[in-house]
Amino acid sequence: MYKTALILGNSYRSTSILPRNMCSIIQNNPIETSIRTKLTDFLNPSYIEVINESYMHNVPKGSETHFKVIVVSDMFKDKPLIKRHRMVNELLQAELEGGVHALSILAKTPDQWNDKNNVTPSPVCRGGFGR
Repeated sequence: MYKTALILGNSYRSTSILPRNMCSIIQNNPIETSIRTKLTDFLNPSYIEVINESYMHNVPKGSETHFKVIVVSDMFKDKPLIKRHRMVNELLQAELEGGVHALSILAKTPDQWNDKNNVTPSPVCRGGFGR
């Protein structure tokens, strides 16, 4: 069975049809869902991964404060890395201003991804209030 879900950000609205079991993911992970939706809608990626790394930090269980995004898009062709990161940061401005503390970005073209698609794991958190 499918259910309509409305995903809202500060100024972003998208309606999509999702399987019922996916609706609980949206309710439990609204920031992750918003990040994935915006990157998918605007960059039309051939590959995308949104990883919530908040559990690796000194934050309450279930937090959505630290993310790594891996996005592969033709829109990154002929753009230096800094411009690719700016594109992602501009798309996710509302999330970055609204609670996302850290965003790690891996932005590649399809050719770059096919050549070497291994991703280095994020380092263990060394800061926070739990020191």
